Amino acid sequence: MTQQTQSGDPYLWLEEVEGDKALEWARTQNTVSLARLEGDPRYEDIRAAAEKIRTASDRIPYGQIIGDEVRNFWQDDTHVRGIWRRTSLESYQSESPQWEVILDLDALAETEGENWVWKGASCLAPDNRHCMVNLSRGGADAVVSREFDAQSGRFVEDGFYLAEEKQSVSWIDADRLFVASPHAGGSKNTSGYARTVRIWQRGSDLAAAETLFSSAETDAFTFPVVIHRPEGTELFISRAPDFFHETLYHVGSDNKLTELALPDDANFQGLFKGRVIALLRSEWTVGDVMAPAGAVVSLPLDDLLKGTASSMTIIAKPTDSMAIEGVQIGRDAIYVALLDQVRGRLAKAQPTAEGWTLTDADLPKTGNVSIVSGSGFTNTLLVNFERFLEPDTLYLIDETTAKPIKAMPARFDASAYEVAQHFATSDDGTNVPYFLIRAKDTAMDGSTPTILYGYGGFEISLTPNYLSPLAIEWLKQGGAYAVANIRGGGEFGPRWHKAALNENRPRAYEDFASVARDLIDQGLTSAPHLGIYGGSNGGLLTGATMVRNPELFGAVVSAVPLLDMLRYHKLLAGASWIGEYGDPDIPAERAWIETYSPYQNVSKDVTYPPVFFTTSTRDDRVHPGHARKMAAKMMQQGHEVLYYENIEGGHAGAANLKQGAMRDALIVTWFLQELKDAD
Repeated sequence: MTQQTQSGDPYLWLEEVEGDKALEWARTQNTVSLARLEGDPRYEDIRAAAEKIRTASDRIPYGQIIGDEVRNFWQDDTHVRGIWRRTSLESYQSESPQWEVILDLDALAETEGENWVWKGASCLAPDNRHCMVNLSRGGADAVVSREFDAQSGRFVEDGFYLAEEKQSVSWIDADRLFVASPHAGGSKNTSGYARTVRIWQRGSDLAAAETLFSSAETDAFTFPVVIHRPEGTELFISRAPDFFHETLYHVGSDNKLTELALPDDANFQGLFKGRVIALLRSEWTVGDVMAPAGAVVSLPLDDLLKGTASSMTIIAKPTDSMAIEGVQIGRDAIYVALLDQVRGRLAKAQPTAEGWTLTDADLPKTGNVSIVSGSGFTNTLLVNFERFLEPDTLYLIDETTAKPIKAMPARFDASAYEVAQHFATSDDGTNVPYFLIRAKDTAMDGSTPTILYGYGGFEISLTPNYLSPLAIEWLKQGGAYAVANIRGGGEFGPRWHKAALNENRPRAYEDFASVARDLIDQGLTSAPHLGIYGGSNGGLLTGATMVRNPELFGAVVSAVPLLDMLRYHKLLAGASWIGEYGDPDIPAERAWIETYSPYQNVSKDVTYPPVFFTTSTRDDRVHPGHARKMAAKMMQQGHEVLYYENIEGGHAGAANLKQGAMRDALIVTWFLQELKDAD
């Protein structure tokens, strides 16, 4: 039985994102939290150290290879909002690239009196001169899209322009855009995203543009997709009823739509020389070829346009310990990013008469591999490699030869620390891996302040990335840091994700609690010294685990969280996540959601560890009302709660690098007060 019904919710007024009363409440809580945390003598040193790392001039300037140049978006303590810039590929490989500024966002924001946050640019391949620059006010997902000439470095007078909305555009050619926007006669879905797809001709009104497709109002997403390759250009429309299902339509030269005969849970990756590349979420048999869930396959586009899948070739398939993390399609090869026991590999796949051959790229082992840049017009890739205690190295890859071209200096002396992978046993007997980073001389007497971080949703994998400024500062303060690879994530492919989907969501919380118990049982820490931390779905994870297992923890941080799971689908983008959590409006599904929804299950009669909620007013993805209402309710019940709301920042919780450093310092200081000072 839950603690309350929705009709009796006394905190609904906190869902008014910019309501005067709600913002006054948030600012009052900020005054309390900042006085406590910024007043701690350790805070400023932690904040300054985190800012120094985040704004360091010797960070790797990750970029996209565009022909013979590289484009990069850069922020530092001078360029707080950032600059979009370019250099030649040859210069990029040098120690001191010669950058040319394309767009200065700080100068633009000052001139226009706007709080602009960069949200990327969509440019027309292969020369990428014609661009639609996406700008957000304060970091929200909704963007203003403005045509920009990357050659002249100027916005195009009387060019394409879309006012602020959740929308997407792709270039068909220099005079046509493929647009999903609710403006000018378009419409949006229940999650606030555009659901009308049109072709917009230069010089005409968007309202007069031909509508090719309108998705159902309850669909999660509708995207226009344009694929430019040396062989030509193809248009598609992706209709996604939820995050994990998709119907793909091909747009013919006469604008006629043809549905492709793919499984509805296949993940379209793109085109390669006339073949559709897809990542499967379920087993699929075509002819005498059976591809397992998690496999990458190729199928002739011409066959699919005839309404059938007559032949299929497996490019790569998973094993019990290995999953396919992603695909990058190049001009003459496909690169497949793999996770083997949560450690990265990169393989080059090339078609032969007998199928596809895979050759591993010449990269270091047992770390995290991520593809930074690649396109259908080149065989050259930029690939990043890192480990928890080893900073990033950027490699230039031609074929399978990896040439290191940039390396980030270490941000702390890692020689005193070690990393180990452990396995905890969950309630149903499943082995759940996690990584533990700690000092080599840590006393195993249960006294080590420890942060356990997790996510566990949406097929997202937590891999061995170089430690964040938050984690570094925590280690330097004498703490240990653990990262849990619980079910719901993508560490072992679709099966790992599906194991905690919908009615099985509590498995993620059981896995997280099992890792906590393992940390305690091995003697590293104890409940008063163990804290948990997560953001977004990870904020739900920590909130739900706190309510289910309060005895395991000494402190909790729930950042930009979902918490009222009986109303999440009615708040901002929440309806788009029904495929992950279920639909509270369906009684059978509501019943399982009620069992774990933190907002409904928190009780005044239970003793919970102190909890710190953080969110952002400008987060138009996860509604700030989740954190607001949970904090207010727990305060009323008499629990120890701290709350901080960044008045800008979007779903990341920070609009720039300095705000990110402040967030790091607030969280580290909170954990120090609750886990280390507890002695």
